[in-house]
Amino acid sequence: MEIEDTYCEAFEGLFARICITAKDEKRLERAAYSATALPCTVFGESEGGIEKWLNEHETPDGRKGAIAQIWVNYTKDKDKDKDAAEKLEYEISKRIRQGILVVPTTSVFNAIEIPDGNFIDTVDRIGHCGDGYENIEQRFGREVVVVPIMMGEFLVERHLGYKKGVMGGNLWFFCESLEAALETGEKAIRAIDKVEGAITPFDICSAGSKPETKYPEIGPTTNHCFCPTLKHKISGSKVPEGVQCIPEIVINGVSLDTVKEAMKAAIDSVRNVEGLVKISAGNYGGKLGRYKIYLEGI
Repeated sequence: MEIEDTYCEAFEGLFARICITAKDEKRLERAAYSATALPCTVFGESEGGIEKWLNEHETPDGRKGAIAQIWVNYTKDKDKDKDAAEKLEYEISKRIRQGILVVPTTSVFNAIEIPDGNFIDTVDRIGHCGDGYENIEQRFGREVVVVPIMMGEFLVERHLGYKKGVMGGNLWFFCESLEAALETGEKAIRAIDKVEGAITPFDICSAGSKPETKYPEIGPTTNHCFCPTLKHKISGSKVPEGVQCIPEIVINGVSLDTVKEAMKAAIDSVRNVEGLVKISAGNYGGKLGRYKIYLEGI
């Protein structure tokens, strides 16, 4: 199994880290998956993923929970820093309102240390779902917004912190069959799940993209040079003979070291998968992302 001498290109992002709790596992899973579904940063919106599941002793209210991360792209442009924070506030509020609040018995708490001034006040965009009947109270040792709903109350911690992190780390697995691709992807995901602070927002991604496109109105489109079904139909195909599937795993992490650790864990977990012939990564010639993470160096 070959590890290509290349790198993935990763980007800076802003992320919030929240703890979702619920009365039972069914409601918890529904809320966690709903709030992190449909990653869509490529369309200028947000990207989410579940970091880990928690037992009753690990949550503020003593119920089972999940840690989720919500991300937006970050830029060094000083004027746009504020825009990124505002975008994160808009996006996480939307996901909490539509993905969590509507699921019976759920609550949301902050799950990140709040740097000075780096927090989202949830009163306006989430608390006001109570239409003016919401209250701010102290519960579980935290300041929460209590929103009356038709099945009791929804609680959201008033201040949700956010920080800078690294998004877009990735691995490509060149496989001889669909079965090998799925096995490789599942092993990689399980390994990354054990890395604190890392998420895989697209799980096993079947459709890697490229920045240039014939249809800019719909965003990035298929990376045609790496589509196995196009190998003998186009010039310039980069699919090796015998390769039938190339799944991609995208990784976001709370730090550069976290992304590197997750990539290493994924690579180590799949070394012996039969049918995996090469590991590579996606990049854009170093023109878009701040970070280059070389596969041989992690």
